[in-house]
Amino acid sequence: QVQLVESGGGLVQAGGSLRLSCVASGLTSSSYVMGWFRQAPGKEREFVAALNRSGSSRLYADSVKGRFFISRDNTKNTMSLQMNSLKPEDTAVYYCAASSKYVTTALDSYDYWGQGTQVTVSS
Repeated sequence: QVQLVESGGGLVQAGGSLRLSCVASGLTSSSYVMGWFRQAPGKEREFVAALNRSGSSRLYADSVKGRFFISRDNTKNTMSLQMNSLKPEDTAVYYCAASSKYVTTALDSYDYWGQGTQVTVSS
């Protein structure tokens, strides 16, 4: 059974940092593109960042480019999202996802999803 479990969310002041982690089980993460998405209250889930299988190619949403950094450790089946210079508009539930296809921003291209971790940024 495939499981993706996120951790590292919390409450932080604007300008602060958080590091999210995602642990995958039931699959070999090196066989999957990994990504982060987020969903704010009353809004649709949106793409944040994605990383190809080897970790050599990254894709970011414009809203987080230069502030967030996605990485992975295939030896541990883990993925991380370092979030710096956080803004109140980054407040959302953050989801880890895995795709058997290619690096993409499209939600429906991702096969597996975690349950999410809450990130709240106060002004």
